[in-house]
Amino acid sequence: MTTEALQMEKWMDLSNILNLEQGEIVQNSLSDITEMAIITVDYKGRPMTKHSGCCGFCRKVREDEVLGQYCQKCDARGGLEAVRTNKPYIYKCYFSIIDVAIPIIVKEQYIGAIMAGQVRLLGDEGSERAMEQIYVPANRKYVEERKQQLLEDYEKIPRLSYDRILVIAKMFYYLVNYMVTESIHKSQIIEMYETACKVHGIMDEFPNELIFGGKSEKGGSQRYTERKAVDENALLRHSDTANPIILDVFSYIASHRNESPSLSEMAEYCNVSTSHLSRLFSKEVGESFSSFNARLKVEWAKAMLETTDKSVYEISDALGFNEAGYFIKIFKKFVGMTPAAYRSYLRLP
Repeated sequence: MTTEALQMEKWMDLSNILNLEQGEIVQNSLSDITEMAIITVDYKGRPMTKHSGCCGFCRKVREDEVLGQYCQKCDARGGLEAVRTNKPYIYKCYFSIIDVAIPIIVKEQYIGAIMAGQVRLLGDEGSERAMEQIYVPANRKYVEERKQQLLEDYEKIPRLSYDRILVIAKMFYYLVNYMVTESIHKSQIIEMYETACKVHGIMDEFPNELIFGGKSEKGGSQRYTERKAVDENALLRHSDTANPIILDVFSYIASHRNESPSLSEMAEYCNVSTSHLSRLFSKEVGESFSSFNARLKVEWAKAMLETTDKSVYEISDALGFNEAGYFIKIFKKFVGMTPAAYRSYLRLP
């Protein structure tokens, strides 16, 4: 299986996209605000979360061995229709109750949906709105019998105007798209970071909590010191050089983190010409002095962002950047996002 196929297989699992446990907390709040029941289902219509705000009628219907299967079919078909139209799909279930399907799409693949609804239209609006009844069960007699048995619960189903339902549907659509985009972005950042760590020989030698600044029995300051040592040693070790001039450069950089020495200043420090140091550094390290120095400072900056509460400006100053704006530009060049965004992603649950 190709890497792309493996990644797609991963995305097909909703739990890899959304934090379903916290999602239920959000669902409960949104259900209270919108007066709609909400549930997250996979691409087959199978429930992935508890049903927030499920009304008495629908709860009893879904518990029915026969009718529960009909509900699942409605959820599945509603999600597919939402994918086909590429927008929230408002429809009637087989009990003529209004539901909304908001598709969850990752890389053009449908992996599930947020189902909201369990409402009826206000007044005579129901007869004026032509909405598709998405599923018609073969056993209509049993459906009608159960409806009559649960008629008191059916009459208690909340009523909303169509315009309000439409506004809520759009809100859910934008919210879902935002959550999915942010989740994928966060996952990609972590994957890129892990890849970079493997390249520099970090991941095999140090636990994840040390790399990502996670929980540890050790204090934050010690963890920060260790994390800095990991970055420095791994980067310097990656160059695999024994040249005394280059080692002098490494030593100076490591002990003067708050400076940004130029190539000519380092050449003067090592008592060699600038052109000679430039050629020697590229040969021994595999990249230019300026690129190496910038990359190393970015690694130190990442460590500080992960394990301290220092502001971006304080970190910029501590690493010898004359302007915070230039620091942010360099950081984004190597990491793909600003320092503030990087810290925010790492602190997401």
